[in-house]
Amino acid sequence: MYKKLSNFLSKNNILYDYQFGFRKNHSTVLALIELTDAIYSHLDNGNYALVMYFDLQKAFDTVDHKILLSKLFNYGVRGVVYN
Repeated sequence: MYKKLSNFLSKNNILYDYQFGFRKNHSTVLALIELTDAIYSHLDNGNYALVMYFDLQKAFDTVDHKILLSKLFNYGVRGVVYN
């Protein structure tokens, strides 16, 4: 299931470029490097940087599944994968 859905989302370029953690070549380490680079860039330009961290370990447990299914349908997910 994961492989089919992941391939579909990648093939149709649906995911945001900065969606990290479960995609090939988009590790959480890369996310931290991107964040660190952005912070240094702002500091180098004389700006401030504020970072807030959230523990989203159980985030999927709070997703409204009706909304999720609606979004998947709108992106073109159908058939066995959708069901």
